[in-house]
Amino acid sequence: MIFKCRASALGKLMTNPRSKSETLSQTTKSYLEEWVKEQIYGVKKQINSKYLQKGLALEDQAIQFYSMVMEKDFMIKNLYKFEDNFFTGTPDCLHEDIVYDFKTSWDCFTFPLFDQEPDMGYYYQLQVYMHLTGLRKAKLVYTLQDTPDYLTHEEPVSYAHVEDKYRVKEFHIEFDPQVIEAAKDKIWECREYIMILLS
Repeated sequence: MIFKCRASALGKLMTNPRSKSETLSQTTKSYLEEWVKEQIYGVKKQINSKYLQKGLALEDQAIQFYSMVMEKDFMIKNLYKFEDNFFTGTPDCLHEDIVYDFKTSWDCFTFPLFDQEPDMGYYYQLQVYMHLTGLRKAKLVYTLQDTPDYLTHEEPVSYAHVEDKYRVKEFHIEFDPQVIEAAKDKIWECREYIMILLS
């Protein structure tokens, strides 16, 4: 049972503990305890929400929409899982030496139109993707798509009339090797905590 961090979970590992005497935060410990249970019982914890369902359902549509708006040909979803001794991850798209991760906002009020900095959890996720793929540039892309009727019981809202520039938001992220080195150190600490849990 060797712990490797999923790219999407690195943000949970990199949170700071409240006490300076501790190396792992309670958020990290809770995540590791769930991970250990998954290994013992052979069952993955199911996380389900309308926001997640929309993102998964419209992932291909988001890539197609972005490629049309930005005039990028032949963007296709990546299905290959990358892995090394510390991390695992499946980037959404690899195109022209750039790692892309796509997020589909639930509605215009959760769309980060005015945000200047990316969500730190997604920042860490893309750092891992760049590390695993050897690429050094990444883009976190949000698109605003109509919500399928089966996911909402509210009055349908369409964004088809909205200018494309208000339906696509990009964050450009450069590779930072120091983040990866710090993450590896954290993973060693996580492995020690897991050994304590299993002792």
